[in-house]
Amino acid sequence: MATPTGSTAYAFSAGGPVVWPEVEALLMVPISAHALFSRPLVVDPRSRLAVEVLADTEGDGVLWCDGRRRYELKPGSRIEAVRGERPVRLARLSRSPFTDRLVGKFRLPVQGWRGGPTRG
Repeated sequence: MATPTGSTAYAFSAGGPVVWPEVEALLMVPISAHALFSRPLVVDPRSRLAVEVLADTEGDGVLWCDGRRRYELKPGSRIEAVRGERPVRLARLSRSPFTDRLVGKFRLPVQGWRGGPTRG
């Protein structure tokens, strides 16, 4: 589960979409899902996302929060993600647009895709 801010890191690495930071949404991206038609979802930011460890599962689950906090989940556990009541303010370290940061982060080959200077 991720926000658009998290979509270019973990969610994208797991096969999810890149979502522009200005889009208000939540993402659900299955990782190593054992289902034939498991696909990423982009939902309304007022949605309630939930993941459950099935009660009849033989092993435990693990919840990782941004790669830093780890929690063991016993069978029957349920995790819900909802939008917080207060927005989080993030510091911007660069004034460059999101597209430029995206191209730089993933080293995208954009030669010829952005077009040349416009002629008047």
